[in-house]
Amino acid sequence: MGGFFGIASKEDCMIDVFYGVDYHSHLGTRRAGLAAYDAEIGLQRKIHNIENSPFRTKFEHIFEEMQGTSVIGCISDSDPQPLLIRSHHGTYAICMVGIINNSDELIDKYLSSTGDHFDAMTGGKVNSVELLSALINQKKDFVEGIKFAQDAIDGTAAILILKQDGSLIAARDKVGRLPVHIGKSETGYAVSFESFAYAKLGYEDVKDLGPGEIVEVTSEDVRQLSPPGDKMRVCAFLWSYYGYPTSTYEGINVEAMRYRNGEIMAQSDIDKNIANGIDYVGGVPDSGTPHAIGYANKSRIPFARAFIKYTPTWARSFTPAKQSDRNKIAKMKQIPVHELIKDKSLLFVDDSIVRGTQLKETVDFLYENGAKAVHMRSACPPIMYGCKFLNFSRATDDMELIARRVIMELEGEEGFNHIEEYSDSNSERGKNLRKVICEKFNFESLEFQSLEGVVKAIGLEPCKLCTYCWNGKE
Repeated sequence: MGGFFGIASKEDCMIDVFYGVDYHSHLGTRRAGLAAYDAEIGLQRKIHNIENSPFRTKFEHIFEEMQGTSVIGCISDSDPQPLLIRSHHGTYAICMVGIINNSDELIDKYLSSTGDHFDAMTGGKVNSVELLSALINQKKDFVEGIKFAQDAIDGTAAILILKQDGSLIAARDKVGRLPVHIGKSETGYAVSFESFAYAKLGYEDVKDLGPGEIVEVTSEDVRQLSPPGDKMRVCAFLWSYYGYPTSTYEGINVEAMRYRNGEIMAQSDIDKNIANGIDYVGGVPDSGTPHAIGYANKSRIPFARAFIKYTPTWARSFTPAKQSDRNKIAKMKQIPVHELIKDKSLLFVDDSIVRGTQLKETVDFLYENGAKAVHMRSACPPIMYGCKFLNFSRATDDMELIARRVIMELEGEEGFNHIEEYSDSNSERGKNLRKVICEKFNFESLEFQSLEGVVKAIGLEPCKLCTYCWNGKE
């Protein structure tokens, strides 16, 4: 996915933006970049590949190369950014978080007749940020351009722009699937995907942008350029998985939500009188752990870390492009605690079950180390649709999803007309889905959190949440 961070300040703010962007490293693993404005130098830009080395290492010498009183930066799981663009709007730096699904259509419809051209990346793909800027440049000013681009894009675009006068323009995506926070200090204002990133730097919360809201940020103030819309569809998966534990979205903390979510799952098991005789509850680290703590607290079954991820030298397990490489890294990171595994019945909570490949490796690993039984709980409903708004999964086809594959095995394409039943643990189809996955992965039992349970744990009205990956509703 990715995240961005920027500051407009009365003094050089490179070091603050360096740390602010670094605090977004949990959101992306491919590219990172910084752009700065200095009154004497003008606009500067630097981009690095961070697939095999973290942001902090790649940018440790940035203070010798760049300076500025206004700086923006981003972590990206897709295209290199920020880009420097020269147009009738002047020269500016731009970055985005989101995805454009209709790039070819947009180029053909709006840009093919103008003679514009784009740098082509490997495979002929166009950089999404370059396409976004080309759409913005179709209109007479940034506000009209941003609105035009967001209306034209099939997908999502949260935008951060650094202008040649040092001011920033921040725009939340049209229906607020992603957060944009504004903070204030004695020397200026910060814009961030994650509010804790500027809080650690001494900034206090000013506001969260509403869906589609556009603001201009200087060192002196924040000025609204376009008001927010009424429709919100903030991504529910931010709380379930992507959000950092200290993150807060729409006033709701991620870690606290995950505790509540685990409690709701435990109460459901208690009500159904299932998962008895468990010795320990644990999380599939790291994001499954707080859900497991909530489950353990409610069920009164001891929480234990039966295996530990060795993270000091290993990158995130989904970083490599090849699934086999990701599986290998995931397995290498798992260090068992034999006293907590051997002859024990264990219940694990994972944040989600997408393909299930790495989870199969984990369960095999536990049995190899002497586990008597492994029960599994997913902290969210079965994922039935690949995300087309944020690209949170590397799945390129819905049939890569384990739930979809099992439905196809059970009754072919006809089964896709009954996805709601397959999600429901009380229906015959739902029971069959869980039974087959248990057989494939050698689970003693399996259950998914219900959609109602996730919504309750978050605490927002259902109409304000995007739950597309679970129920296909936009």
